[in-house]
Amino acid sequence: MKKLNPGMRGLRLVLLIAVFVISACTPQTSTLAPIQPSKTLSPPTGTHTLTPTNTLTQTSTTAPTLTTTATELPNITLLFTGVIVPARCVQAGIDEAGDYDYPYQNVREIISEADIAIGTLNTTISDFTEHTGCVSTYLLVSGEENADAMARAGFDIMSVATNHIKDCGVNRCGDRAFFDTLDNLRRVGILPVGAGENLQAALQPVVVNVMGVRFGIVSLGMVNTTVFATEDSPGIAVLDEDNLIEAIAAARLVSDVVIAMPHWGAETNSVPTFIQIDFAQRAVEAGANLVVGNHTHVVQAIGEIDNIPIFYGLGNFIFDQVWSAETSQGVILQVYFRGTEYTGYELIPTSVEGNGTVHIAEGAEAESILARIQQASEQCPGDC
Repeated sequence: MKKLNPGMRGLRLVLLIAVFVISACTPQTSTLAPIQPSKTLSPPTGTHTLTPTNTLTQTSTTAPTLTTTATELPNITLLFTGVIVPARCVQAGIDEAGDYDYPYQNVREIISEADIAIGTLNTTISDFTEHTGCVSTYLLVSGEENADAMARAGFDIMSVATNHIKDCGVNRCGDRAFFDTLDNLRRVGILPVGAGENLQAALQPVVVNVMGVRFGIVSLGMVNTTVFATEDSPGIAVLDEDNLIEAIAAARLVSDVVIAMPHWGAETNSVPTFIQIDFAQRAVEAGANLVVGNHTHVVQAIGEIDNIPIFYGLGNFIFDQVWSAETSQGVILQVYFRGTEYTGYELIPTSVEGNGTVHIAEGAEAESILARIQQASEQCPGDC
């Protein structure tokens, strides 16, 4: 199991005055042969291209009469957050302030600077549903302008293989809020991954081209059977062994780097379960180059399987679960690639207020978040 250490990229800023960072050592690269799917998933209809802000080519002259162009491998940053739930007290705060953007005001710059910014959405985004107000309820519904706010904050992709992605509020609405959520994300240019009109659609990867490198992302969930897609009904991609292998195999056909995003684990437990570890192993065997999970509402362990980094859970990013320090905290994960080669990661500890405002954690709070990840990593059962 990988231990956390600050060696590779150093701390993001000096301790006690800014953001605390943990970096991973560069793993050895490994090549995994494609696993042939037992059923055929159609490849995505297109690859999305994110335009770089600068050129990464240089010209060298090898002889007086011959000029060749050598292309540098691009340095690429992927950013992931914990769970995003602008519902209940967060939506109530937004309604009171008349401002959908304030939750992101302290982290917008960090999110927007990433080449790809990926969140995990665990609420519906639809104006068809009635806001609950700041009350105790398991119904998580949010206004559609939350999609606009996430786009303005800099998000490019949202994992939606989550357990509240079909919530409708007090009145039943069938799949209306579910489809509104997917439509609203697409409307603002955010690509949803992990859900669709049927299981086939939900298992499809989202592929994004960044400076010539194709990143393929798949997302599957195992929480709340009522949101599971079937062959002829809408919902999320179901996390089981067969589906995981099929989704990753399909992504490998059209991607240079494959990222699996499982929605898994026992709530408020920082130590991964044996089920999580087993699925992480299966994902690596199937060909995933990176695994980033969520759901537990607390930060979880970081592991490594066959040189592939496994981030089991990033905690809460935006949610009103402020009844404990653990559930009001999380990390922003930045993962670095040079071309297709993984080169390391950084963790930026965060905390959230009951109204959804995210802050970069500092001082003792940041230390405690990183210490919990370290402790959970050391307690991880078996090879995680």
